[in-house]
Amino acid sequence: MIHITSGDAEIAYHVQGTGPPLVLLHPFPAHHEFWLPAAQALTSRYQLILPDLRGHGESSVGEGPATMAKHAADIARILDHAELGRVPLAGVSIGGYVLFEFWRRYRGRVAALALCNTKAPPDSPEARAGRLQAAADVLERGTEPFFASMVRKLIGNTTRDSRPDLVDGALRMMRKMSARNVAEVQRGMAERPDSLPDLKTINIPTLIVTGDEDTLTGPSEAELMRQNIAGSELKIIQHAGHYSPWEQPAEVGKLLRQFFEGT
Repeated sequence: MIHITSGDAEIAYHVQGTGPPLVLLHPFPAHHEFWLPAAQALTSRYQLILPDLRGHGESSVGEGPATMAKHAADIARILDHAELGRVPLAGVSIGGYVLFEFWRRYRGRVAALALCNTKAPPDSPEARAGRLQAAADVLERGTEPFFASMVRKLIGNTTRDSRPDLVDGALRMMRKMSARNVAEVQRGMAERPDSLPDLKTINIPTLIVTGDEDTLTGPSEAELMRQNIAGSELKIIQHAGHYSPWEQPAEVGKLLRQFFEGT
């Protein structure tokens, strides 16, 4: 892992493969290893840049909520450090939220987008309150009850029933996060802005991916993005939940390779 300073945090990122660069952003509460199974379809063609987002994996959280603005600045700092200019990027869940912010602030550095298992609207008042309560609860009770509840939401029924190894692997990634990191990342997501108005400004090749069993940001949210991003294409992964690249890595890796090779 490469470690750099970005603002008030230390940010870690992993580089794998050879070729033109491709940046892959993982979901909450995982880290860069989320992408390694799908990366098998990509590393022979691309140099993959795999950050640990602020507060995840080996990256520190800094002071206060881990806002989308901070995450986006961290990604720009990684690109600067790696001496990269305009690059294609893919992001899952919070990774997608970060990409919306990155587009608003650094769109000249975005060559193409893959928005996976994410959504453009902000949290509803109820969802925001739930995040803030979860942040308080994890500081009081520890991370384990939170991670156990998250697994049921993040991983689809098919995977939970048939691939306990993937459930265990997801939990291992989650356990890299401290209670404070979980809380500040949750608070940052609760603050995220509405990205719906920005969708119509996206004028680069865009792929939208979701899982048919994703109950958090499933086909309806994906279709909303498709309708608002001109020329975008939507792919629904079968037998996959919110962690579709982790659950069906061969299929998602192949999709991403085909998409980015065509841009």
